[in-house]
Amino acid sequence: MDFSDAEIGGLLGTYLWPFIRIAALVMVAPIFSSNFVNARSRLLIALAISIVIVPSLPNVAPAISPLSGDGLLLVAHQILIGACMGFMLQLLFNAFIIAGQIIAMQMGLGFASMVDPQNGVTVPVISQFYLIFVTLVFISLDGHLILLQVLAESFITLPISPTGLPATSFRDVVSQASWMYASGVLVALPGIGSLMMVNLAFGILSRAAPQISPFSIGFPLSIILGFAIIFVTLPAVSHHLVNMSEHILKMIRLLVQPNG
Repeated sequence: MDFSDAEIGGLLGTYLWPFIRIAALVMVAPIFSSNFVNARSRLLIALAISIVIVPSLPNVAPAISPLSGDGLLLVAHQILIGACMGFMLQLLFNAFIIAGQIIAMQMGLGFASMVDPQNGVTVPVISQFYLIFVTLVFISLDGHLILLQVLAESFITLPISPTGLPATSFRDVVSQASWMYASGVLVALPGIGSLMMVNLAFGILSRAAPQISPFSIGFPLSIILGFAIIFVTLPAVSHHLVNMSEHILKMIRLLVQPNG
């Protein structure tokens, strides 16, 4: 079979432009972007997703040379779109990391830290526990498959073109940072209230009976009660994850709408 240069270039463009957006999302999105997934594996995952998604998409690839100025601009836009989508999903998982940090500080375990294998930073062990828990729940709820569905829909709602994302979309992405902190406090709120009452009780006890050392009794008891509170409130964390996942996936869909 003989192929002309135009046919080869069209076939290459059909897969190249979607691959760039998909690869940018894979490089930034949680689970895929973990440090224990090397760059070669991420590229293979992006390539496999591209091979599966592209045949089901309408032929919207522009006839632009990748080495031209317009082609480089198009590459930059696709990287920004994929990175923004992955970054917004990162905010979902970081909300639970923040919740774990707040609870750990209230328990007195802020000093107990370990390296997070996903992000490569040091976080409290409570944050690491929450991160592992919500990751497993997110996968069990097929959240990664819904993300791929949203990614495939983005090629229809926001086709590959030199225009890229509107300026208002970047403002919407930044505004989700406040949502991340608010959601983290909401998840940690039962622990904050319960442990505050425990610390208040030990403060009153230390004033009523100064001979009782609050550090020798209160510190280990705060840790024990903190773990008990985490155990009791763990089902509510799954409920928060479902609601927060629906919100962030909705925001990702709005991000790639034609009007931003």
